[in-house]
Amino acid sequence: MKRNSFSFLLPLIGLVVVIFSCKNEDDPFEYLQYVNPFIGTAYTGHTFPNATCPFGMVQPGPQTGNFAWEYCSGYNYEDSLMWGFSQTRLNGTGIPDSGDILMMPFAGQCRENYKSFFDKKTEVAYPGYYAVDLVDNQVKVELTCTPHVAMHRYLFNEENPGLYIDFQSGCVSSEQQYDNRVIYADIKTPDHYTITGEMQVRYWVERRLFFVIKFDKPFIPEERKLVKESHRAPSCVYRFETNGKKQSQLLVKVGISTVSIEGAEENLRSELDHWNFDQVKLEAGKKWENYLSRVQIKGTTDQKVSFYTSMYHLMIQPNNIADVDGQYRNSEDSVSISPFGKYYSTFSLWDTYRAAHPLYTILTPELVSDMVNTMLLHANAHGFLPIWALWGKENHCMIGNHGIPPVVEACLKGFPGIDQEQAYAEVKKSLLIPHHKSEWNIYDKYGYFPFDIISEESVSRTLENCYDDYCAAQLAAKLGKTEDYNFFIKRSGYWKNLFDEENKLVRGKDSDGRWRTPFDRFALSHAGTAGGDYTEGNAWQYTWHVQHDVEELINRVGGNEAFVTKLDSLFFLDHTAEVKGFVGDVTGLIGQYSQGNEPSHHIIYLYRLAGKKGSTEALVRDVFERFYQPYPDGLCGNDDCGQMSAWYIFSAMGFYPVNPVSGEYILGAPQVLEINIKLSDDKTFTVRADKLSDKNKYVKSIKFNDKEVNENFITYQQIMNGGMLVFEMTDRE
Repeated sequence: MKRNSFSFLLPLIGLVVVIFSCKNEDDPFEYLQYVNPFIGTAYTGHTFPNATCPFGMVQPGPQTGNFAWEYCSGYNYEDSLMWGFSQTRLNGTGIPDSGDILMMPFAGQCRENYKSFFDKKTEVAYPGYYAVDLVDNQVKVELTCTPHVAMHRYLFNEENPGLYIDFQSGCVSSEQQYDNRVIYADIKTPDHYTITGEMQVRYWVERRLFFVIKFDKPFIPEERKLVKESHRAPSCVYRFETNGKKQSQLLVKVGISTVSIEGAEENLRSELDHWNFDQVKLEAGKKWENYLSRVQIKGTTDQKVSFYTSMYHLMIQPNNIADVDGQYRNSEDSVSISPFGKYYSTFSLWDTYRAAHPLYTILTPELVSDMVNTMLLHANAHGFLPIWALWGKENHCMIGNHGIPPVVEACLKGFPGIDQEQAYAEVKKSLLIPHHKSEWNIYDKYGYFPFDIISEESVSRTLENCYDDYCAAQLAAKLGKTEDYNFFIKRSGYWKNLFDEENKLVRGKDSDGRWRTPFDRFALSHAGTAGGDYTEGNAWQYTWHVQHDVEELINRVGGNEAFVTKLDSLFFLDHTAEVKGFVGDVTGLIGQYSQGNEPSHHIIYLYRLAGKKGSTEALVRDVFERFYQPYPDGLCGNDDCGQMSAWYIFSAMGFYPVNPVSGEYILGAPQVLEINIKLSDDKTFTVRADKLSDKNKYVKSIKFNDKEVNENFITYQQIMNGGMLVFEMTDRE
């Protein structure tokens, strides 16, 4: 991990805290001060400092680069050249998209490419707000938003202000993809205060974008052209009259919709019918404060910054893409009306089913049913539950059918307003009818995916699907579907067919039942680039991916003692194998363990289940100290739509959902002195770590509501009923 380049940020973060702490009694923000949106914006975090509302559709913010993996979010903290400010963005993903409608203000004469160096000292970001001074363009830029509307405020320091808008703009991986990104564009200026547009764009998904741009001053169109012949959307320059004033202000509003220009207009009219920028900024901050204030922690300033920034990253998405009237464009490009008024997307489910969705059931339970019912609407239109949904479209990224775990989890936890029979029908259909990377006829014929038929990720796909089958079995059991339960619970054990008893590792097998030979247990796989039998990992990392049947995995390895020895090897083996292709997702390594990638996230807690709780407790602390730091390069891997942050929040509380649908959270060791969660019905759940210190990282005893906890877990129901979970910490394992 890099550190020296960002050492100056420690005083900067302290300054931000001091500024917010010196608030007057009417200031509504107590927790906002601890969010630092710059965390994760360098190295591999792929986060952004953009203005956004909780679960909102727009994220206006700075674009500092493109055409490289480092720019999946369109921004990298190490940059000093600004390309412009786009209206939509993705948080912490490993593939870029969004970055729509790039706007770049300037004063005076047009510069050749409109880009500008910016003063890093003037760059400010907190939830719902971003600001920076552009040195070359002589303008201060401020951004805020409502859920569907971006708002810009430009303060020009020279005469003759202008605005460059690149409608071709978008986050992609190459210049060629940029040139071919827009399929269709129709940009109009119905009057001198308004620009409207309808566009069809493609990269990770193909989608339709409608927008309305409003200015508080009339504009004079100065230039409109296609930068390249292959472009389908223009780049335009607009000028604004200032009556001879050297300094001037321009306000801009951008309403977005997936449905229509009329929908974008209604979103703008309903959410932002005025020009008071400071009021919008204040309201956005209040929205964030409402969520952040649900959790109160006692700890150091750095701990608070890391914790509340993790909450912030968790709640950027999924995004409600329905218009204010409930209309949305579904996966099949048809316009529908949501019966509950919302339609969520940006479901990075291979990542988020593990901890982010379980955390929503605790911190934002009022949103869970709408998220699940959105998945059911997606399945009704598309045929299957979402795998990775973006702007309502399915991009089929990653493996497994991991819309299933959050749907089943919500049903088993009894969330209201979900038709459980319909939910089960969609779960069953997703696991029985073949579709992309789900060749069930092959899976059932062999009891695994053979590598000579399924050429990529055969082992990982088998293990990931075993968990989905287990989830289906649990819902079938709840609904009294015994035959289905027996079918799916049998399939959930297919992982055993790829467990090599000799190596005690999962290993590729062909259609004749022969192991892949030669077998390099250290070789990293990556579909499409490095190939191989695993997904962004190797045999050492995927062997533990049996979240639903840890007891049987322990037995297969040889019992608790042998299992612990095998786990020790995972964390101690530093060997690497030469690999062709991109494997940059496998980061945050401790031996072969990869905190930077999701298949490893539950592994530390397996020590507790094998009777070696001290190793769980020590490793949680180790991960916190190595890989979660309040710096731009403080995250060891892509935040992945809040999953990395969810791991931090759960682990800070002292437990983690190894098996997310079980309703059980495996105990670890809390990392802050106290955490208090406000629940519904005026209930609270509190975690306290008595005698916690740098040395006292081990757990001596645990009590819940003054009763000794002798199990390895605490349940969801215990948490939601409220109470006090007390860990007594010690320096001895």
